[in-house]
Amino acid sequence: MSTIRSGEGHNVRVTSHRRARTALLAALLAPALLLSACGGESNQKPNVQGSTDLPRGSVKVPDGITLTKAGTALKFGEPAVVAYEPNTQRSSVLSVTVSSVQAGKIADFAAYQLDDRTRKSRPYYVRTTVKNIGTGDLSGAAVPLLAVNNTNALVQPSTFTNRSLAQCPSTALPAGFVAGKAYQGCLVYLMPDGGSLVEMSYRPLQAFEPITWKGAILPVKAEASKGAKAKVGNNKKKKKANP
Repeated sequence: MSTIRSGEGHNVRVTSHRRARTALLAALLAPALLLSACGGESNQKPNVQGSTDLPRGSVKVPDGITLTKAGTALKFGEPAVVAYEPNTQRSSVLSVTVSSVQAGKIADFAAYQLDDRTRKSRPYYVRTTVKNIGTGDLSGAAVPLLAVNNTNALVQPSTFTNRSLAQCPSTALPAGFVAGKAYQGCLVYLMPDGGSLVEMSYRPLQAFEPITWKGAILPVKAEASKGAKAKVGNNKKKKKANP
């Protein structure tokens, strides 16, 4: 069985109950990006002002496009324009919008065998819209968003192999994501130890204030009772019988 080692040194072992093949869920934390670490200077705020420009790297920014400044606080549904360079081979300018955040439940992962630590986590489903408004090709690149939990730590999105989660696929940008393309997706974030998601963040470097998104987090989606489902089914049958 394959194993994924998380950033905190935990092994996350996930298998599918429904199929013989293994499906892996990477619930990875990013301890190197902790906003509140123990001791030292980790708790100090960056010296850079929040209104400064984020670094562009080698990203070519087309004329007429203004990048969102570091430290900008946005609401769900508002876009940020960022220069994104996932590696030295690919880069472009993205318009990134956190459309909504909804709480999930660990029961959504019933098809997977989770370890004890992962069972104690609280899932959130973050729906996004990403547009490539630059000139580069970002096919297969990760959506550059991190969740901030109630301990002020950054949490990476979970990823799946073989079979994604039906409620929220949590996939990378699609193939052919070139200039002018747009993508609406959903990312899974597992808050460790039953923690809560506070805000979403775009932060390419620790030395800069992040661009953040906040808003009302939608509650866990209620499931229809068996009686209600049966009633809906009976109504459908009646409509078919009486056109």
